Amino acid sequence: MRVVLDTNIVFAALAASGFCHEVFRRVARANAVVTSEPLLNELDDILKRKLRITPAVTSFVTELRRRAVVVKPAPLTAQICRDRNDDVVLATAVAAQAEVIVTGDSDLLVLKEYQGIRILSPRQFLELLDRTAHSR
Repeated sequence: MRVVLDTNIVFAALAASGFCHEVFRRVARANAVVTSEPLLNELDDILKRKLRITPAVTSFVTELRRRAVVVKPAPLTAQICRDRNDDVVLATAVAAQAEVIVTGDSDLLVLKEYQGIRILSPRQFLELLDRTAHSR
C-alpha cells in the first residue's frame, strides 16, 4: 500500500508518541511512504520553526528522504481543497498512485476521497491496517 503522509503527521510523529508516531512507524517499516520535494521542504520549514534541530531530528529527516519514494506532484486542473496549499498533498498522492493519504488537516479530511485515494485520519488509518491484518 502506497501512503502519502501529510506534513502534519510526520511532524507529530517526530514531536511526540501517539497515533501519528505509530502511523509513521508502520508505514515506514513497510517501505510504503511516498512524498514529494514540496512536502519535504514544508517539513524542513516547520521543523526549523517549531523544534530545536538536534542530531536526532536531522537523522530522522535524512532517513525519511532515504527511505521514502519521492515523486513530482501531478498537475491538478483546478483548485480542489478549501486551502489551496493542501492541493500539493493531493497532487503528490495522484503522482504516486497512492491508495491513502493520512492527515490531520480538516481541509483534506472533509474530502474523504480524491480520485480513488482515501483520505484518512491517523486513527482511521490504523483501524484500516488492523482490519486488513485481521482479515488475512
